Amino acid sequence: MDEITISPYLLAAIFFLVALAYSSTGLGGGSTYTALLAIFGVSYLLIPSIALILNVLVTAVGSFNFIRKGYGRAGLILPFIVTSMPMAYLGGSLSLRSDVFYWILLVTLIISAARIYLFERISIRLTTGRNQQIAISLLTGSVLGFVAGTVGIGGGIYLVPLILLLGLGTEQEAAATGAVFVLINSVTGLVARTRYHEIDLASIAPLIVAVIIGGIWGSLLGSGRLSSVTLDRILGVIILIAIGILARRIWG
Repeated sequence: MDEITISPYLLAAIFFLVALAYSSTGLGGGSTYTALLAIFGVSYLLIPSIALILNVLVTAVGSFNFIRKGYGRAGLILPFIVTSMPMAYLGGSLSLRSDVFYWILLVTLIISAARIYLFERISIRLTTGRNQQIAISLLTGSVLGFVAGTVGIGGGIYLVPLILLLGLGTEQEAAATGAVFVLINSVTGLVARTRYHEIDLASIAPLIVAVIIGGIWGSLLGSGRLSSVTLDRILGVIILIAIGILARRIWG
């Protein structure tokens, strides 16, 4: 973390807001963590591990609060988890070149920005049979699990809207599923990554404290009343900035 170009305490304050906003909707904030870490010059070898650690902290709190409120449904969560865990481990086990890592991160951030700005509110519902729902869940789980292990984005930012789109659950149930999904895959990806890249927890202690506090506050608010559209769009600006920086790094 010696290479960052911002005060770690200022970065921690920003991460607090990220955790607060995303935990209220069952998300870990991994897309924004990775974007911020890339913006401020953290090595690509450390970005996924740091983002996964922060995801675990935020979604562990969120999962507990949402499940405590009765929003967690095993039948909704398990189909996504079955394929995501092995793929998260596979993604975390890969030793990627920097250019490949930045390409994967760029694509995932572009999709994240599209989700925030183009699909802010889902106004349609798809009618699918149970077999189709399971197939979509298995496929989605495998793709998002791989992304989680590879670049540190837990996948909740894509999963929660998909659950609502397919009509699989309520907003609270989707949030609970997103939190548990991100938690399990972040742990799995992190276990795989620690085989190759160690991280000094003391160096990111301010970030850890910030996301724990933000995660507790946000999930307590979100498990009762979900609403973070404005913050979501503001944080989307961070993702857009990161997209510009990554594009310049790749092509410049």
